[in-house]
Amino acid sequence: MAGSAARGLDGQGDDAILPVTWNEWLALPVCDQDRAVGSSRGAIRCPTVIVSSHYARVPMRRPGFNRCNLWQRDGGVCQYTGRKLAPHEGNIDHVVPRSRGGKASWVNCVLALKNNSRKADRLPQEAGLRLLNAPVEPRALPATVLIQNAYGVRDWDFFLV
Repeated sequence: MAGSAARGLDGQGDDAILPVTWNEWLALPVCDQDRAVGSSRGAIRCPTVIVSSHYARVPMRRPGFNRCNLWQRDGGVCQYTGRKLAPHEGNIDHVVPRSRGGKASWVNCVLALKNNSRKADRLPQEAGLRLLNAPVEPRALPATVLIQNAYGVRDWDFFLV
């Protein structure tokens, strides 16, 4: 902000925000709910949201491979039985078992019931199972989609759904 590369957003009540420059930001009062840092001038409010002034494009991110994201990709449905699972019910099943060289990756793993002993270390067709959907790697999404308001700061409510 001090180098004019970004502006801070000042929340103006419940329905308005105002982009302000660094010099304008320094003049804003520090309220009780604000985080602040001390300086030789006194307390300066920490911005919770800033907007880049010179931004060419939004970076894309692919969700990380983990059980929670696999559950989201497969819609919480067992890919062998079609049964809707609660988040704690499913586990990761390797289509090509690791004992046969299968990797833990988006294209080799699906959500399945925890009772996976029927398949064991066989391929689905060897166990008499059929995949409902072929596993695919999720597409890259704008990095802004993955932002969560972890601090409960109201200023972010304008930007997060």
